[in-house]
Amino acid sequence: MLNDLQIARSAQLKPISDIAKNLSIPKEYFKNYGDYIAKISHKFLNTLNSKKGKLIIVTAMTPTPAGEGKTTTSIGLSMALNKLGYKSFVTLREPSLGPVFGVKGGAAGGGYSQVLPMEDINLHFTGDIHAVSAAHNLISAMIDAHIRFGNELDIDLTRITWPRTMDMNDRALREIVVGLGGHANGYPRQDQFVITAASEVMAVLCLSKDIIDLKKRLGDIVIGWSRTGKPITVRELGADGAAAVILKDAIDPNLVQTIENTPALVHGGPFANIAHGTNSIIATKMALGLSEYVVTETGFGSDLGAEKFFDFVAQLADLKPAAVVIVATIRAIKYHGGVSIKDLEVENLEAITKGIENLKIHIENMRKYNLPIVVAVNRFNTDTEKEIQHLINYVEKLGVKVSLNEAFAKGSEGTIDLARKVIEIADESKFKPIYNWDLPIEKKIEILAKEIYRAKEVVYTKDALDSLKRFSKEGFSSLPVIVAKTQYSLSDDPSKLGAPNDYSFTVRDLRLSAGAGFVVAVCGEIMLMPGLGKKPNAVNIDIDENGNITGLF
Repeated sequence: MLNDLQIARSAQLKPISDIAKNLSIPKEYFKNYGDYIAKISHKFLNTLNSKKGKLIIVTAMTPTPAGEGKTTTSIGLSMALNKLGYKSFVTLREPSLGPVFGVKGGAAGGGYSQVLPMEDINLHFTGDIHAVSAAHNLISAMIDAHIRFGNELDIDLTRITWPRTMDMNDRALREIVVGLGGHANGYPRQDQFVITAASEVMAVLCLSKDIIDLKKRLGDIVIGWSRTGKPITVRELGADGAAAVILKDAIDPNLVQTIENTPALVHGGPFANIAHGTNSIIATKMALGLSEYVVTETGFGSDLGAEKFFDFVAQLADLKPAAVVIVATIRAIKYHGGVSIKDLEVENLEAITKGIENLKIHIENMRKYNLPIVVAVNRFNTDTEKEIQHLINYVEKLGVKVSLNEAFAKGSEGTIDLARKVIEIADESKFKPIYNWDLPIEKKIEILAKEIYRAKEVVYTKDALDSLKRFSKEGFSSLPVIVAKTQYSLSDDPSKLGAPNDYSFTVRDLRLSAGAGFVVAVCGEIMLMPGLGKKPNAVNIDIDENGNITGLF
């Protein structure tokens, strides 16, 4: 059997200019990055009717180390919609180098359901993520320069909240000291690095509607507090214009294609466990204006990416999702039923009966948004017919459509049934978020904790209460809440598998993302800078004398 790389290299790609021509994208809005990648000017969006297409959100049950295949399902679904005669786009986030070289490997789908050219997409792509890093670190450098030369803004060195960033996993940079080496190097202070996907600049890029909105949002970013307790912004530092200049090309969505030549926009890359977890609003709206169906993947399980899309992104961008696809696997269900990773390939109906409670909660949660649902069972070759039928029977008894998805092995052919079922329900949406932004911060957190995470109560640490009081005083209480928590459990504790309930949900701290327009509730032990494992994926990646890359998957 061919591996992902061999399948990708055997694909018959069309010149990206041909893809753009078929989409009727005028040349003045189109910029080639080689033969198979292009940027589409964000200004092109102004010429389109973004209400034209139907938006299909792909999410999943709670992730496991075995992998669920959301990206593969999203790509396959979009290709299948095209095969059925509909114009369809898939919109995805850009892969971060940290996970690519860490534990995850490539993030461009797999098998016969990939976006291509996958090597370029996984490695630097068009430089968007590096531009985010540079804009972020320009702000960091200007903070220290401002302090070094008089500190006119009276920045409190102990209350600077703006870190530094890089697009790589490096645990040694989580907590650092900068400014050592004497007066010429500035003032020593504690600092930290976060991975670029966790940068507020990344969130701002993905939420901006144009370059002027981008500059305004960059200016609104709060980098810390004065000694009298006032927020200090990037605009006050004078860094907003220069940061926007660095991002002038990064704001334009990237056009690529799937293995079957279905158009794809891959743009932006915020993580869902620490940010809002979806591709850019510009890319999604542009795709909606160019097609009948847009398939958008949201990060991790529905308690993270989908919830944030529905309660935050959709409201901000005036988007009305038409349906939601929940990706589930036999392997993930057995894992949540108590089976260890090494035993997932052994048939176990009892574990499915127990672990399926996790999927049930995700179904119930998505129903709270008044959205029609299809469960996509992403098939693995180790799944038995008894296990598959057991799962399908259970889901059907819940009154939910279910489809066996084989996009990995068969491409669009393996996703035709899923596409047909999505089409059947796409006009039934009565979408409605579960909370109003005008509610107090603590009330919004309570709704999420009890309705989505199934906790009995919310507990705040002293740091969280202090931040809550400060944010409310400064007028930020009406901002929506983005919860930063583990992706491996519905709760704030990664060890609580399955369907946890009747527990205390702890808010450790609150962080302000005023430029992005949300408050982050930090819950549990969440890492903003991942680390590499004992044997990271980087040891598998190599290149030969002909430039052939191996080990990305």
